Amino acid sequence: MNREQSHRWGTYGRRGLVALLTLTAVHNGASTAGGQYLTLRSAVAVVCGALLLLRGSHWLLAPVAATAAAGVWGWPMLPLLLLALFDLAADRHTPAAVACATTALVGNVLLHPAASLWRPQQYGSSLFLLLAVVGGSWMGNRRRLVQALHAQVEHLRIERELREQAARSAERSAIAAEMHDVLAHRLSLIALHTGVLATRKEGLPAPVVERLALLRTASTDALTDLRDVLGALRTTDDRAPTGAPTPVLRDVQEVIDQARDAGQRVDTTIDGAPDQAPAAHRLAVFRLVQEALTNARKHAPDAAVHVRVDYGPPATLVEVTNTAAAARTGQAVPSGFGLVGLRERVEALGGHLHAGPGGAGAWRLAARIPHPTPRQIGPSA
Repeated sequence: MNREQSHRWGTYGRRGLVALLTLTAVHNGASTAGGQYLTLRSAVAVVCGALLLLRGSHWLLAPVAATAAAGVWGWPMLPLLLLALFDLAADRHTPAAVACATTALVGNVLLHPAASLWRPQQYGSSLFLLLAVVGGSWMGNRRRLVQALHAQVEHLRIERELREQAARSAERSAIAAEMHDVLAHRLSLIALHTGVLATRKEGLPAPVVERLALLRTASTDALTDLRDVLGALRTTDDRAPTGAPTPVLRDVQEVIDQARDAGQRVDTTIDGAPDQAPAAHRLAVFRLVQEALTNARKHAPDAAVHVRVDYGPPATLVEVTNTAAAARTGQAVPSGFGLVGLRERVEALGGHLHAGPGGAGAWRLAARIPHPTPRQIGPSA
């Protein structure tokens, strides 16, 4: 049952309770009037019940009516007065509830001692009035606590969604920046070689010279457009000297060597050559291994790590497993947002990523990225 359904059923329950208490007050009034139901006190009981149902009106209207009715006719109107006091206390109007209870007790003793509120029991009805006020205060505090918890849970849910979106956006920006580096390098080579060939056009057929000029123009225009679209996504390091070359494709062995230098026990199995996989796959392999080794170093620093990379074809496979970590106090709780970005990268390449327990307390990260088919690559020139 969700929150809306729970609120609806609570509304139905309150309406039923008000109807039951109103009928009880009418019956009690009839029993003190010789069995006559069509009396003034019965009409007042119905009016008090209607005011208790219409809680959207002024909050003090129903309690004042119930207090007046109980002060005039005594204990037959006690059920409606109890509910009115409960509502006042639940809505943080405890002083008003105490004032209404006192007024009803004193007024009833003065105006209608024959049906006094002290009549049903030797200790009177003050205990019931007190319980109604205390119960209403407790229910109101619990209701406000539940509402605060719901608001906090909703806030945390929205915050987590925003953090996940930020992680995905950051990973997409990193992918765009990396592909900018890769494609800019390739397009620069095409422009360079076509330019060299164009300077040696003597002896070449006119259509070939024309195609070379077209290739050079298209490559330089594509390079300019690429830089305009993706260049703003690159992160500039202020500490790097001006004009320093940006690394394009980093070898996965580099991050493994860095982990070993930091004291991690890492053994590797690498099948195939990196050139067998597309550049986007090699970038993804580097980021997957980097993130897996970082998580292992953070949460299981003494565990042995095994890295397996297969460049394929037909798919690029990455699997990083580490043994169970020794128990230690104060261990950091992983946020998981690094894996959100990695999953975004892998799925963008048509693959899938699994990260979770691998049995016997070990942790396993595995990704499979299929190589593009010839149809996806396009017909060869």
